Amino acid sequence: AAETGKAARVTPKAAAASPTGYGPSDLQDAYGLTDAAAAGGSGETLAIVDAYDDPNAAADLAKYRSYYGLPACTVAGGCFKKVSQSGSTTSLPTADSGWAEEESLDLDMASAVCPLCKILLVEASSSSMANLGKAVNEAVALSAKFVSNSYGGSESASDTSYDTSYFKHPGVAITVSAGDEGYGAEYPAASKYVTSVGGTALSTSSTTRGWTEKVWNTSSTEGTGSGCSAYDTKPTWQTDTGCAKRTVSDVSAVADPATGVSVYDSYGVTAGWYTFGGTSASSPIIAAVYALAGTPGSSDYPASYPYAAPSALNDVTTGSNGTCSSTAAYLCTARSGYDGPTGLGTPQGTDAFTG
Repeated sequence: AAETGKAARVTPKAAAASPTGYGPSDLQDAYGLTDAAAAGGSGETLAIVDAYDDPNAAADLAKYRSYYGLPACTVAGGCFKKVSQSGSTTSLPTADSGWAEEESLDLDMASAVCPLCKILLVEASSSSMANLGKAVNEAVALSAKFVSNSYGGSESASDTSYDTSYFKHPGVAITVSAGDEGYGAEYPAASKYVTSVGGTALSTSSTTRGWTEKVWNTSSTEGTGSGCSAYDTKPTWQTDTGCAKRTVSDVSAVADPATGVSVYDSYGVTAGWYTFGGTSASSPIIAAVYALAGTPGSSDYPASYPYAAPSALNDVTTGSNGTCSSTAAYLCTARSGYDGPTGLGTPQGTDAFTG
């Protein structure tokens, strides 16, 4: 049952004195966001929902942003805020070093792609779906129009009730990691109200774009999630025919730890630069792209936006994340157009993320 969410984060490399993974300029260039990141997102609040407390979140965020020359984002300056699932800035949950790494990754990716966004970190008191869901509701109550969730668990019959209680927020772009254990649908990525985000391997190339992507698949037990939900009904904007219910994913971004992103983290570990992967990286990246694209329409479910503009995405056509039915091979294998592991593709500017 999806009673608990597990952080979707993969750590391939130990702490280093300087970054070895992709930084903000790499991600902005790869996804056609350099101009948008320089001018967009100002005044928008991007929320990160995780479990437990990262006591060093503000300090580590400052280190990351300073290193890469991003504008400061501090509590005092009104840019960064950290609260519990009930909105308290003082009564925070128990600290946890594993989730602290997750929070550093999420905060750094939000910063990398939307440097002018305000960032709200909402810390659930545990990793139960109920508490994580309450944290999502609190983020929305605090006026965030963009909410990233880098966690997931097995699907359960309770998911449709969780949908209504925690994820049905028209006018808010809610992104969720598709998972890091290869083929198979997870929740809340399978919620019909969210944008489920798959993972790619991102490499430089001699193409016009300068970058190339394929499905992230490290091994039979590590790679992007995807699949056909057992419980959630299909949203109206999904038209693939090999899955009668909700198909995961919608879009994707870099997640392969072998082509990973640089993150600064210091809580409960050797302080330094880590290279992280996982769909935990791709979810906040996509939430930040939505923020660059502007405030969603008040009655919209922004998960529908990419389906209206698939040509404004980089179509990922190679790779697979496991074995699935030959009659619906696209659920685990990339192809031209929509597929499960990478959805409609990766950002090519912001046009696919606006109403």
